[in-house]
Amino acid sequence: MSKKPLILVTNDDGITAPGIRALIAIMTTIGDVVVVAPDSPQSAMGHAITINATLHIEKVIIDNGNQEEYSCSGTPADCVKIGVKQILNRPPDLCVSGINHGSNSSINVIYSGTMSAAIEAGIKGIPAIGFSLCDYNWNANFEHCKSYIKTITENVLKHGLTEGTVLNVNFPNLTKNNIKGIKICRQAQANWDEEFDKRQNPYGKDYYWLTGKFVNLDQHKEDTDEWALENGYVSVVPVQFDLTAHHSIQELNTWDFDKK
Repeated sequence: MSKKPLILVTNDDGITAPGIRALIAIMTTIGDVVVVAPDSPQSAMGHAITINATLHIEKVIIDNGNQEEYSCSGTPADCVKIGVKQILNRPPDLCVSGINHGSNSSINVIYSGTMSAAIEAGIKGIPAIGFSLCDYNWNANFEHCKSYIKTITENVLKHGLTEGTVLNVNFPNLTKNNIKGIKICRQAQANWDEEFDKRQNPYGKDYYWLTGKFVNLDQHKEDTDEWALENGYVSVVPVQFDLTAHHSIQELNTWDFDKK
């Protein structure tokens, strides 16, 4: 029996995306790898799951590696669910998601399919990490991420993660020599100021393109992921999936709910 850790690899950009191919190559130097990833891009799907349609998985060979690979018709969260329940013969020691083409820092974690896959693994008690590079180019260079990904992964395998958390790791779009190191951060308070570009098709029917501007409400706060990335650090944010606002419970208990 192999003593190597069993690592489940997934993403949201699709199984052929350069980011996941780079991540697979790194993980095969650490453990036994099984890939279950979407058969097409699923960016910004959040934690969507497929309940009103059937799911399909297909075993594929993409780069002639030793790892098992499966493409899935579902979302990133679906990939983790079906990977754990139908494909793997035991729970994986780790789930990694990415490397995403684009940032998943700050509020973007809410919308991210990459991070939702990691969170789904975390919900199942599997240590998990989401990796993202702040470069949306399909042909982005992931070379400078590799040593940091290996270091972070090996530390998670060695130490484990606090119960109820997964890691959200983002890389600045810099060369390796210009990255200053790893910074443990909190998620910056930020939002998107959305606009809708209204247009008409040739038949006169209105349609809309979502656009928007990222608004960082925590500018110059040196403990945030946005500051870390802007200043040349790899940001590592521990993310919890218990969405309870614990600090509000005491206040709500002072309200009078007994009035008719």
